[in-house]
Amino acid sequence: MGAGRLYAAVVAGGFRRYATYRAATAAGVFTNTVFGLILVYTYLALWAERPSLGGYDQAQAVTYVWVGQALLSTLAIGGGGAEVELMERIRTGDIAIDLYRPADLQLWWLAADLGRALFQAVGRGVVPFAFGCVFFPVSLPGDVGTWLAFLVALGLAMVVGFGIRFLVALSAFWLLDGVGVTHLSMLVGMFCSGMILPLNVFPGALGEVVRLLPWSALLQAPADVLLGEADPAGVFVFQAGWAVVLLAAGRLVQAAATRRVVVQGG
Repeated sequence: MGAGRLYAAVVAGGFRRYATYRAATAAGVFTNTVFGLILVYTYLALWAERPSLGGYDQAQAVTYVWVGQALLSTLAIGGGGAEVELMERIRTGDIAIDLYRPADLQLWWLAADLGRALFQAVGRGVVPFAFGCVFFPVSLPGDVGTWLAFLVALGLAMVVGFGIRFLVALSAFWLLDGVGVTHLSMLVGMFCSGMILPLNVFPGALGEVVRLLPWSALLQAPADVLLGEADPAGVFVFQAGWAVVLLAAGRLVQAAATRRVVVQGG
């Protein structure tokens, strides 16, 4: 019970921390809205030439764009999550303080990242999504059940996203500089999550492969739940499976990294 309260406090602290950056949040809302407009008009032109591309009609494609802009910062698909601070603490050696805390390293940073994600969803995601719904034809579910299923999928996507970025952050134990792996992770995430184009647009074997990768659990899976293009139960199983695999892998890498710190006397 005490551990539950501790991690809940970390989640709340992460939320409050990002809530203090009001100017950055406002700039982020503006940026997401502008990029959303660019993508929407690109998608409108594309779907005008290829109706039903990827199984979406034009309204679904537009909705997909605004879901993506709402989730870009929420899931830190382009970077900017807890992994940034974690990598810096590893680089400076401050990670030793974290290891001495009476809390699990992975769960601590997961809780911190969930707090960040929850604030970004509310503070930076709602306005661009609402803007898109007001000014463009969209396809939204009319039943509460689908919205609830979308929220569950979003929660699982947050855990999967953290699992990927936690592994990226831990690479700093072995690398002198984590900038390269961070940028590579960002590029892979943007492409394989469906942020650039929906994954169901990708042809043949490429489309089949990217839909099986963990990044598809970030945007494509929740979006398809909201659009009524996927069975929520199947999506939950897919996302939960990747969450377990990634967190378990993170646990193993964390153990190896901790032994490295001890051996080096850090």
